[in-house]
Amino acid sequence: MELRLTYQEISDLIERKAGRALPLAYGGPHTVRVSYDLNVLFKTASVGIDLTVDRIVGSDIYISYNGGAGIDFMVRQAIGMAKNRPGGELIEPLDGNRILLCLSKNAQAGSIFDHVTLEDICFDEQYAIIKFTPKM
Repeated sequence: MELRLTYQEISDLIERKAGRALPLAYGGPHTVRVSYDLNVLFKTASVGIDLTVDRIVGSDIYISYNGGAGIDFMVRQAIGMAKNRPGGELIEPLDGNRILLCLSKNAQAGSIFDHVTLEDICFDEQYAIIKFTPKM
């Protein structure tokens, strides 16, 4: 089975929950491009990062991201700030520009995996596609 979400639907959800718009775009079969506007010395700069779903183990999603030391620093700062917000317990930074998203650490998300097995998360020009199979 598949659940398809447009990039705009995901961006709107992020904005409602986090109060910050994050435009998303197709970056490859397992990659989504995320933009972030950053205010630097009275000027706004757009920073882009590619997030790639490397593998899925149970309800854990391993994600890698591109970028050098500057991007890595910003990602680690964002994860640190997110730890104090709802859902922050789901994100764990890993070495080598990687993140672990532990969905089972959230009661609502974890209960979903009592009923379905997450198979894949991929992307096309319009949608983020979550593939899963129901448990019998």
